Amino acid sequence: MAAHRKSAHRKPKQRPFTGPAARTAATLALAGAATATSATGAGAAPAEPAPTAAQVRAKVDRLYHDAEVATEKYNGAKEKEAAATKAVDTLADEAARRTDRLNTARHTLGSMATAQYRTGALDPAVQLALSSDPDTYLERAAQLDRAGDRQTSLLTGIRRQLSGIARVKARADRETEALAARRAELREHRTAITTKLADARKLLATLTADERAAYERAADAAHGGGPAQADRSATHADRSTARASVAAPDSRAGRAVAFAHGAIGKPYVWGATGPNAFDCSGLTQAAWQAAGVSLPRTTYTQINAGQRVSRSELAPGDLVFFYSGISHVGLYIGGGQMIHAPRPGAPVRIAPIDQMPFAGATRVA
Repeated sequence: MAAHRKSAHRKPKQRPFTGPAARTAATLALAGAATATSATGAGAAPAEPAPTAAQVRAKVDRLYHDAEVATEKYNGAKEKEAAATKAVDTLADEAARRTDRLNTARHTLGSMATAQYRTGALDPAVQLALSSDPDTYLERAAQLDRAGDRQTSLLTGIRRQLSGIARVKARADRETEALAARRAELREHRTAITTKLADARKLLATLTADERAAYERAADAAHGGGPAQADRSATHADRSTARASVAAPDSRAGRAVAFAHGAIGKPYVWGATGPNAFDCSGLTQAAWQAAGVSLPRTTYTQINAGQRVSRSELAPGDLVFFYSGISHVGLYIGGGQMIHAPRPGAPVRIAPIDQMPFAGATRVA
């Protein structure tokens, strides 16, 4: 009996889970462990460290450079868009003129056909036989022959004009497609510019006031000084212009340099060609335009607008280019200095040419 009571108080032996029950238990155990880990924060990924002020400045510089590259592409696309617009307008005018001539010819032909219908269409031999005045008949017959020749000529002309209008319309269709492509390209480059400049502003906003001031000082030094220097340069522009004009190789280069001096202090605005704001190639184009010379719009076309010269041969008025993609240009004024439009927020100013990667120079022909 005692043995029976002892066995009755024993805990039943637990049998291990097998099969699906074992898998379910393992899954629950893992889930519990994961929950516990999450609750303690032991498995949380470390937050990315904020970029340093130096890293922010480097990214901003890169964004400004990329925006300038996109600006020159925008300027090139703008030129092509203007040319395509002009071509479409020219073809539309030509089609209108041809259509007017066609309508005139059709009206003349219709008048001739109406006249012939009213006079009837008797056989010429019958008309001669019935005529009481053969001489008058023969004179009229000759006129009819001439009218017939004129009618044939009109028909031939109408056919030519129809063919010509068809060709003009086909060309207009092609130019319209090209214009649509140019405008799409413009939108793409405009978006790239505005996006990069907005990103640069956002990055600058993460800096403290002191860090932003330090960045501006460093950027000003790299591009030839800050607003104070621009003001001093503008104050002495007359004397500087006189010296530069004397040193210029010819009067046209002197006028271009004088114009650039007069632009000192004006703001940089991408896509601008003056008179109140400029981008880099807009400034050089406007300066040489003041000297009576038409330059192309972009840096990568301006470099081919004259004779290439070496750095050691530079003279006032020469165009100096920077970066491997030929994305920046200034106007050389002598003494290792240039006048250029640096970037957004930095006005037109004098700067040394050795503070950017020199890519080449051109003497305007």
